[in-house]
Amino acid sequence: MNTLDWTHIRAFLATAETGSLSAAARQLGLTQPTLSRQVAALEANLGLMLFERLGRSLALTDAGHELLPHGRKMVEGANGLSLAASAQAQSIEGTVRITASDVMSAFVLPPVLHQLRQQAPRLTIDIVAANDIRDLMRREADIAIRHVRPEQPELIARLVQEATAHFYAAPSYLQRRGRPESFSALSAHDFVNFGDVQRSIDFLTPLGIDLSKDNFKIGSNSGLAAWELVRQGFGIGAMADDVARHSSGVERLLTDQPPLRFPVWLTTHRELHTSRRIRLVYDLLADYFSGK
Repeated sequence: MNTLDWTHIRAFLATAETGSLSAAARQLGLTQPTLSRQVAALEANLGLMLFERLGRSLALTDAGHELLPHGRKMVEGANGLSLAASAQAQSIEGTVRITASDVMSAFVLPPVLHQLRQQAPRLTIDIVAANDIRDLMRREADIAIRHVRPEQPELIARLVQEATAHFYAAPSYLQRRGRPESFSALSAHDFVNFGDVQRSIDFLTPLGIDLSKDNFKIGSNSGLAAWELVRQGFGIGAMADDVARHSSGVERLLTDQPPLRFPVWLTTHRELHTSRRIRLVYDLLADYFSGK
């Protein structure tokens, strides 16, 4: 009794209301064999016969008549739950959780969050500043801003920006080690590690920058901490230009070279995309990044 399947109860109700398996199957968009198995599974689970065959039609047994009003109450309760959830989703209240890297959370998002506060002052925004990919499927966040496109079909992803980045270093570092004049010259310099050394090496190798782990003597999996190490003169770091513009104490290197480019993806769950409050935040973020 504790493992009743809602789809089996729904099959029972549809069959009771239509009087035949074929009509009930059409109503629910199922095949007749599938619906028949669902009804049989419910009977087996309850240990009761709910229908008896009268020619081509089905009639409720006494047990079926006894259970029918309880099944209808379950439908009413499910519909009430759905309506309440829908009403909540259409209110510009509640909490929206946005996950982004710690650097983006600190340097890039504040201007758009000011806009959001003005448009929806009763909305609560929770910024999940994390450099790992939080799971939208498990509702660890409602909206994710990431540099990789998700692969799950249940998620909606929109490419909102092709951001640019350059190499930066502190004046104190440049005075001590000199200013590189080409990509190849960077190979002789110290770099600050932003979490994954091998990924950085693989990304920079096609540019003619021949680095090894020996170039990365210091770093952090915290983007904020790693960027501060760059500002304090420990080495060179690649950083998004919109972050560097809001940072003091760094100089852009190789200004005559084309920028590094990387995508910015805005992602949410398909179900959440129908929520008015989620849609408001999602669209505002999309407009903000697309207009940058």
